[in-house]
Amino acid sequence: MMPRTVLSGCACLAKKVPLECARSTKHSVHRGMSSVTIPPPACMLRPLEAPFRYLFGPGPSNVPPRVLAAGGRPIIGHMHSEMFEIMNDMKKGIQYAFQTSNNMTLAMSGSGHTAMECAVFNIVEPGESVLVAINGIWGERVAEIAERMGAKVHTMVKAPGGHFTNAEIEQALAKHKPVLFFLTHGESSAGLVHPMDGVGEMCHKYNCLLLVDSVASLGAAPLLMDQQNIDILYTGSQKALNAPPGTAPISFSERACHKMFNRKTKPVSYLLDMTYLSNYWGNDGKPDRIYHHTGPVSGFFALRESLAILAETGLENSWRHHREVAEYLWKGLEDLGLKLFIKDKDLRLPSVTTIAIPEGYNWKELLAYILKHHQIEFTGGLGPSVGMVIRIGLMGYNCNKANAAMVLAALEDALKQCRKTNA
Repeated sequence: MMPRTVLSGCACLAKKVPLECARSTKHSVHRGMSSVTIPPPACMLRPLEAPFRYLFGPGPSNVPPRVLAAGGRPIIGHMHSEMFEIMNDMKKGIQYAFQTSNNMTLAMSGSGHTAMECAVFNIVEPGESVLVAINGIWGERVAEIAERMGAKVHTMVKAPGGHFTNAEIEQALAKHKPVLFFLTHGESSAGLVHPMDGVGEMCHKYNCLLLVDSVASLGAAPLLMDQQNIDILYTGSQKALNAPPGTAPISFSERACHKMFNRKTKPVSYLLDMTYLSNYWGNDGKPDRIYHHTGPVSGFFALRESLAILAETGLENSWRHHREVAEYLWKGLEDLGLKLFIKDKDLRLPSVTTIAIPEGYNWKELLAYILKHHQIEFTGGLGPSVGMVIRIGLMGYNCNKANAAMVLAALEDALKQCRKTNA
């Protein structure tokens, strides 16, 4: 038995220790609190406020209630089996939207630029030749991305609204012998939809992969990945798909996968490395998915719902509907005396219409007036088309004749109310 004096000493110590701990904790808390020198910002003590706007520009577009509700569902873990099932559903939805049977199909955790970089970073190695068709801002972006990672970049350049013939493309392929050729299907900065037939076959003839940007066109204009021999196709969630910005479907052909997974060097980005992403999406044939990054769960919910709406609508019905509303808008614009920037109807992007800036008007004043008095967003040009066009987008949920009539009424009002310059 322990002596009474020892027990008494232990009891005293037991009483003393909690007291000292409490004092220590009190002093720690005091020191921690005293170290806070930046007060809570006043703006963060107010509720979030965001106005309602008719987003009739080139994107993002207004999101339907059904997709908003899907994105607002309680989140689950990004590595839960139920999440993997949702990702599997998304893969099937993307395969339908792209018209492809490619196994290597997924959605990037990021905007369309993320998919753009993923494609270039995984396919191209430093020193390899890349050919980029530039007829607007998206070709410019891809050229810069490829240059930054060390590729030998060759460009074909036309002014906004221009397009490339198959003969011009083949001549450049033969000259530069690229491993990758980039072409924008829906060039939203100019409002042009580029012809795709025959381009994929030409690329394969010269042992080149075809990369296509369909961010502004998917679901609004016909595009058939497998039939048109497209090797890498990507899009964004926020245009005709009508999900919030932040996810980007992408798909790789077998030819692209062979190039991608037989590299001599690692891709310059860990986050965008398809070796890991293919496993995260269950595309590599391995039984287990390994943690790579935390995907945007709510964003995936919303994208899955938007893909479901497209599947219910039907691709061909969606293409037809966008074309009908676009033609209604085009006629109304011409009736107002406005000039459509793309003269050839067959080359006009149904989802994003461009009009030449009306002579004598300040385009910024027109857009500011329409936003203030009609709560409608249009935008000016982007990149090389700045100062040349006004861009009007009616896509997905926003694509209907009632909205087109609102567009025309707002423009008519602005043309009457805004001052014309003497120039």
